[in-house]
Amino acid sequence: MKVVLDTNVLLAAFATRGLCEALFVVLLQGHEIVFSEYILTELRRHLDAKLKMSKRQIRDIEQLLRDSCTPVSPIEITVPGLNDLDDLPVLGTAVACGADALVTGDAELLGLLMIREIPILSPRQLYDSLCT
Repeated sequence: MKVVLDTNVLLAAFATRGLCEALFVVLLQGHEIVFSEYILTELRRHLDAKLKMSKRQIRDIEQLLRDSCTPVSPIEITVPGLNDLDDLPVLGTAVACGADALVTGDAELLGLLMIREIPILSPRQLYDSLCT
């Protein structure tokens, strides 16, 4: 399964012990995680500004993603009525790689249900479908 994890899911995976961390581990072990430079840049910014992680921790996380996951360039897309235009590159990442799922905790994105036939799922939805 090819999966794009939104920045909020990656933040939770690296900042806390819990569902997002468990999902990340499951995906690393038997699936393909896809990211874009946009998602990586957003992740680095939030790890620094919001979580106050050290530069070394941030570099280690970035290296893990670069070593274990697949990079892709997002395509430009439009989504009529989308309030947060910063979400467009995340959606464009999922479309560009032909993801089997986009996983997010963002309520507006979850409300879309899918983007170009790619399901948009919560971490719980994907975790339960893979592990139960």
